[in-house]
Amino acid sequence: MIDRQRLAKCRATEEQRFVDTHPRSASMAADARTTLLGGVPMAWMTRWPGAFPLFFDEAHGARFTDVDGHEYVDFCLGDTGAMTGHALPQVADALFAQASRGITTMLPNADAAWVGTELARRFGLPIWQMAMTATDANRFVLRYSRFLTGRPKVLVFDWCYHGSVDETLVTLDHIGRPISREGNIGPQVDPTLTTVVVPFNDLPALEAALATGEIACVLAEPALTNIGIVLPDPGYHEALRALTRKYGALLIIDETHTICVGPGGATAAWGLEPDFFVIGKTIGGGMPAAAYGCTMEIAQRINELLADKSVDTSGVGGTLTGNALAMAAVKATLSTTLRADDFAHMIPLATEWANGVQGTIDRHELSWNVQQLGGRAEYWFCPPPRDGAAAAAAVDHELDDFMHLWAVNRGILLTPFHNMALMSPHHTTADVQLHTDVFAEAVEHLLQ
Repeated sequence: MIDRQRLAKCRATEEQRFVDTHPRSASMAADARTTLLGGVPMAWMTRWPGAFPLFFDEAHGARFTDVDGHEYVDFCLGDTGAMTGHALPQVADALFAQASRGITTMLPNADAAWVGTELARRFGLPIWQMAMTATDANRFVLRYSRFLTGRPKVLVFDWCYHGSVDETLVTLDHIGRPISREGNIGPQVDPTLTTVVVPFNDLPALEAALATGEIACVLAEPALTNIGIVLPDPGYHEALRALTRKYGALLIIDETHTICVGPGGATAAWGLEPDFFVIGKTIGGGMPAAAYGCTMEIAQRINELLADKSVDTSGVGGTLTGNALAMAAVKATLSTTLRADDFAHMIPLATEWANGVQGTIDRHELSWNVQQLGGRAEYWFCPPPRDGAAAAAAVDHELDDFMHLWAVNRGILLTPFHNMALMSPHHTTADVQLHTDVFAEAVEHLLQ
């Protein structure tokens, strides 16, 4: 139903509107290109709609203002990093207080035990360790899994996302063979040496891979979140846990995005039983921090390993990991937000957002879908997919660009990699209604 010529014309119009209304961002972007790769301090910042990235001035709660003075409803929230809302006063106060007393000493302080206790209470696993990012946490847990099992390979799901972990930047080609994911820069080795990939929700493929006896661990999000939201089939997680136990593979659940399901993530909400649990982004209220937890049995074996004097060259850790500033941020965040009452506010808003999008889809009889996962919702240009490959096949970059440009030109920021909205405790029904109206206008304008 999409006229591609009209789409191109509409996109060009929105691109020009973006350029015309953001002169200061354009100027700053030009200056930054003289000293920064891609003109940005982090490569993914180039993935926004428009000829250049917006430069923000300040952000509070669920909104931010750019350097040209435009205010936006922020449904991206730092791709989950600011899920608690921007500039939380309690986190800012904790950071200031701790920075005034020291930031990093390679020594624990009083906040450490509180953080470990709270992580265990929320997520169920008894023993924890800190990391700077969820990527680091995943790397460390993969190392531990290979050590504990004596097996060489990890299993991931096709089109999964676990940060910039080498073993996970792998997809299946057209004949079902693991290959480096498109865009993966300088992969270290042939991915078949480290990684086995199976489609999400495909239990026969999962069991066949585990039955080889070479899989140290399965690294899984409870639902795929970075190639559209792909939900698990009924009973899938129960079968995943049973099969990993049957074949002696460890199960790692990465909740860095799926924390949107509730205070304890999908693990608590769905009764999952992982051997390792990874969480990042949200727990620091915007401050870089991550953590990973494990069962008591695994902890006892790892503690023996960590007692060795060569632990500082184990490939696990980092000088700034667990620094006092990060621990203060985690304590301030988890003691005041991401609690049951916050999710009781966020999840209904995500339902409203999804219903608003679905209403436009139904009105125009489009073959699109919108999925919800707790406080997160996302639309995709295909019927609901059961695996990542089906979602990836429906990617429409030109249509994505138009929808994002239309939204940002009207004061709405969505996650740049896809069409996702994440709710925070600071979003309102009015914010959701704005998106419903803007989305409807975009589709109606495109289909004229």
